Amino acid sequence: MNPFFQEERIMGQKDVLAGSCSSEAVMANAVRNPIPAVVASLSQGFKSGRWASHIEPVPIPSKSEVIDLIEQLQRILFPGFFSGVILRPENLEYHLGQQVSLLYENLAAQISSSIRHDCFRHDQLCTQCGERSYEIAAALIDSLPDIRNLLESDIQATLTGDPAANNSDEVIFSYPGLFATMVYRLAHRLHQLGVPLIPRIMSEHAYHRTAIDINPEATIGAQFFIDHGAGVVIGATTTIGDRVRLYQGVTLGALSLPRDAGERLRHVKRHPTIEDDVIIYSNATILGGATVVGARSIIGGNVWLTESVGPDTRVMVEQPKLVYIGRDQGGAI
Repeated sequence: MNPFFQEERIMGQKDVLAGSCSSEAVMANAVRNPIPAVVASLSQGFKSGRWASHIEPVPIPSKSEVIDLIEQLQRILFPGFFSGVILRPENLEYHLGQQVSLLYENLAAQISSSIRHDCFRHDQLCTQCGERSYEIAAALIDSLPDIRNLLESDIQATLTGDPAANNSDEVIFSYPGLFATMVYRLAHRLHQLGVPLIPRIMSEHAYHRTAIDINPEATIGAQFFIDHGAGVVIGATTTIGDRVRLYQGVTLGALSLPRDAGERLRHVKRHPTIEDDVIIYSNATILGGATVVGARSIIGGNVWLTESVGPDTRVMVEQPKLVYIGRDQGGAI
């Protein structure tokens, strides 16, 4: 043994013999233990129903499993891009069949958990939840060709609208707007099919990855393009037509709401309608359920809009006065 470590071991034994370790143990026992009281208080808060919790005899959807579903769907909708498998025409159907079969089982399991949780939470009878889950999973899978057609239109809109986009491969791999739109289109379909909770978990994941917040309840047409994307917010009752382009920081939101708005206005249109072929530039804010932006209009950057504008309208902020500080106008300080 190394003499240094041997000396340390001997010194440690001397400390034990001297009683230093035992004295530290006595001190530790004398310190106040907060755990029992805090556990009792937390348990009471959860059991009493004062705090939201999931203390139920039914499963709840798994956030990590829902994220896995998004990744499975991405591999199916964009074969060859997000897996290590080399695909050829000869093995494509086998590969897709394997992937879709796996998706079917995993998706049905998460839908079942969401339905059972929702029924239990609202004191409803949960009848044939397993069968319903497979039916809904099958309905989403039936929708995949139509969703893929929409996504192809979104890719083409990106290539048309952004000179920096060199090809579709680059858009599929690298554009956060396409990822957020893909997740929205899938989550929106699940919302249409009446699936609770899972669509919002999906949209939150897209927001976490891209800083683009699209509510699954919103309605968005074909050839949709979000450029750059960070800070874009699209509210639940927003309606967006075809060939619409948004830039970073755009908010399609609701006007200021009263305190009791959560229940009273839950099913009321609160967000704007954007008609076909509209372009909305960065940091524009458009608010209100009665606000309509007419077809082919252009909304300039930093515009704050709470009233409707007709078709073929340009809305711009008046040029601000710039102040230059320095020896030469516009020069360095």
